Amino acid sequence: MKDLFDLTGKVALVTGASRGIGESIARLLAQYGAHVIVSSRKIDGCEAVASSIRDNGGQATAMACHVGDMLQITDTFERIKSDFGKLDILVNNAAANPFFGHILDTDLGAYNKTVDVNIRGYFFMSIEAGKMMKEQGGGVILNTASVNGISPGDMQGIYSITKAAVISMTKSFAKECGPLNIRVNALLPGLTDTKFASALTTNEAILKKALKVIPLGRVADPDEMAGTVLYLVSDASSYTTGTTVVVDGGMLA
Repeated sequence: MKDLFDLTGKVALVTGASRGIGESIARLLAQYGAHVIVSSRKIDGCEAVASSIRDNGGQATAMACHVGDMLQITDTFERIKSDFGKLDILVNNAAANPFFGHILDTDLGAYNKTVDVNIRGYFFMSIEAGKMMKEQGGGVILNTASVNGISPGDMQGIYSITKAAVISMTKSFAKECGPLNIRVNALLPGLTDTKFASALTTNEAILKKALKVIPLGRVADPDEMAGTVLYLVSDASSYTTGTTVVVDGGMLA
């Protein structure tokens, strides 16, 4: 019987993979047979994760790429074409959230950084990956959005706005790329114990308030997001595209 989750022979690029949810995704995809390209801004962090995957019997390559930098995006895909000749899976997971405060206090620098990474970065990463996938006959794109894209988080205005855009982006790419055999879906994590979310998880008052509206009564571990991604990038979800999967401990319920 075919293993629907088997990724043997697949090449997967995971951005923001040097820690947190991205690292968990990279490790799980490698565990199921993919050759994972571990990517984030700094090569040292990427290589540490890639080396660990290789030490555990998996296949992984480190590539630094700041998705807020258009030139780095272009260079990364040129290297992927040169080194691998294909890309089967793109996981857009890198994100920026430099500002935590009242929306009226958002300055242009924080706005630009958040939009450049979370919207422009995801958009052009998807375009470059989509072009490769079109040529090779198909592929899968997975975007990490957020529950904030559905219900904006307090003091997280511009971040929430960009994540709402990622949800719309997911549906737009899915609609136009479906005929090219390219599936596009999104993961919407809830509150997860990562350095990225530390402004929330390390603030006792904010955390206490958040836990009151999470039926499971706890913060998620990054590993608890990876299983949903494995499903969405594997043949187990071969007829699933344009959808968003909420993994939030029941918060939005």
